[in-house]
Amino acid sequence: MRVVRTIAALRRSVLQWKEAGEQIALVPTMGALHAGHLALVRAAEGNAQRVIVSIFVNPAQFSPEEDLTSYPRDFAADRATLKRMAVDLVWAPDNAVMYPAGFATRVVPSGPACVGLEDKFRPHFFTGVATVVTKLLVQCSPEFAVFGEKDYQQLKVVSRLANDLDLPTRIAAVPTVREKDGLALSSRNAYLSQSERAQAPVLYRVLKESAARIADGEVLPRVLKDGAAAIGAAGFRLDYLDARDDETLRPVSAAKQAPLRLLVAAWLGKTRLIDNVAV
Repeated sequence: MRVVRTIAALRRSVLQWKEAGEQIALVPTMGALHAGHLALVRAAEGNAQRVIVSIFVNPAQFSPEEDLTSYPRDFAADRATLKRMAVDLVWAPDNAVMYPAGFATRVVPSGPACVGLEDKFRPHFFTGVATVVTKLLVQCSPEFAVFGEKDYQQLKVVSRLANDLDLPTRIAAVPTVREKDGLALSSRNAYLSQSERAQAPVLYRVLKESAARIADGEVLPRVLKDGAAAIGAAGFRLDYLDARDDETLRPVSAAKQAPLRLLVAAWLGKTRLIDNVAV
């Protein structure tokens, strides 16, 4: 497994594999790898002969009030973990490589990036994501790029981006990986105190219970109101709990309008957690 930090070195490896007729899968990450990331790597291994994992904490998707400086980082541990898997190359550029002096281009997505979920609370976020993902797909030229369903709105934004820009990369989705108690794996779970960690699975329990009630025919407003109350009673500060069209993420007024996705974001202490389930 090679670790490369320059565009020139990356392109030499990519060109060699392309000339050999080998397909490439990319797993974009911000490091602090956990079992959810490793599920993405295993999915990549099943789609291509060569696997690239990128590790880059993208400053463009953090606002000044967010946790860029404290975001978990342990490159040595990440490297050791990936070395035990079938990863061919770790793409680990620094900020100066990704955003060199004079950098002035941004990718500003619309569609599922502008539906009043994450974009309402983090208006900077998807421009940062879309810009860095576009750069990674151009740099690595993968046939496949693998993303998790845990960041569901991000998955839809990236899928729309690749389609709209005619990028020759198929976006592959991997189901959310969870702890035994249902908590969705996230690098930010490391921020939770012991007591907060015990409360955190409430989000998933509420999502499952709400999805079951909707599937049984209960009306959406009542289910969502009850779910929000349960989340608040458990000590969370709710940003949103909503039912959306599973593909477009547009609001729906009734369960029969389209396949649905329940999405939630809430604060537990200083930690912001997100999750989602299909209905």
